[in-house]
Amino acid sequence: MQVIEKYHSGLDVFAVGDPEPIKALYARSEDVLLANPFGGSSHGWDAVSQALDFASSNFRDGRPVRFEEVTRYVGADLVTLFEHEHWETKVGGRDEPSPFDLRVTTTFRLESDGWQLVSRHATR
Repeated sequence: MQVIEKYHSGLDVFAVGDPEPIKALYARSEDVLLANPFGGSSHGWDAVSQALDFASSNFRDGRPVRFEEVTRYVGADLVTLFEHEHWETKVGGRDEPSPFDLRVTTTFRLESDGWQLVSRHATR
């Protein structure tokens, strides 16, 4: 699916500190969700947007993320992925890149203007 390719490309850019490609994929609604290791969970577009800005500000000089898809559930208007993500980026003020792995469940919903990201739950 094209939206998943855009999502993966957006995460590569996120690893260097730029949240904009991921933010562009999110639905602008009050039911969107982001739960990540950098600050718990955020609900609603305004809170998710702020959380994405904060999380990405922790990263710089990242290397492309590697993805291992465990499973994918596809319905008429929802797609949910469960993946292992492998990151390597400079976190916080560190001078050396740090590798870390995440277990991530992501859901996309078909909206009137195409597929939109509605939920990302990442744990270490």
